[in-house]
Amino acid sequence: MPDYRLYCLPESGNSYKVALMLALCGADWEPVFVAFLEGATREPSWRAEISEMGEVPVLEQAGRRYSQSGVILTRLAERFGRFGGRDEEERYEVLRWLLFDNHKFTSYFATHRFMRCLTPTPPDPAVMEFLRSRIAASFGIVEKRLAETPYIVGPEPTIADISMMGYLFFSSQETGYDLEADYPNIAAWRERIRARRLERTLRIDAGAARPAVFLGLSAVRACRYSTSM
Repeated sequence: MPDYRLYCLPESGNSYKVALMLALCGADWEPVFVAFLEGATREPSWRAEISEMGEVPVLEQAGRRYSQSGVILTRLAERFGRFGGRDEEERYEVLRWLLFDNHKFTSYFATHRFMRCLTPTPPDPAVMEFLRSRIAASFGIVEKRLAETPYIVGPEPTIADISMMGYLFFSSQETGYDLEADYPNIAAWRERIRARRLERTLRIDAGAARPAVFLGLSAVRACRYSTSM
């Protein structure tokens, strides 16, 4: 049995953050695909047995389960001794950007993409405009930061970078954003992470079908949308 089991779904960038970390660390793991869009995590049994928060990802290790991607990434960084920051000061800097990501960078971008692609009815234009204004603010901060450093905290990637990658590999057709045109520093940063991911032989190239992004497995359910990551 693998050391880790990741409850996840291909449509989830938050699941992808953890999958990316596991792959970069060379962990022995397997995905447990969850019918999230069909309401599986709202079932009382899920909340009683898997996660009371009713969310994915959930990481299972040695009979224990951990939820919230930031907590999972932090635990894995400590477990593998990688991507957690080189000293105490850098670890606090990693935490600072993790909190920024969860509250602003990923939060608004993921919500915009969900409402654009995964809701049964068209979203309210005013809501989408609000989200785009917040995305512009948070992406502007990161774009400026990356003009000064190759990774968000310094010369090497950390779990802050891995967390912030969660939704950046979805296609522009799905997100509505052309990163190369609008945020070239963010696009170049994404490519640096892509190169490291390819070194681990797990595909994240833009032409890969989304299930292949997780493990390269063939026995995974089809993605609801035909776009690629």
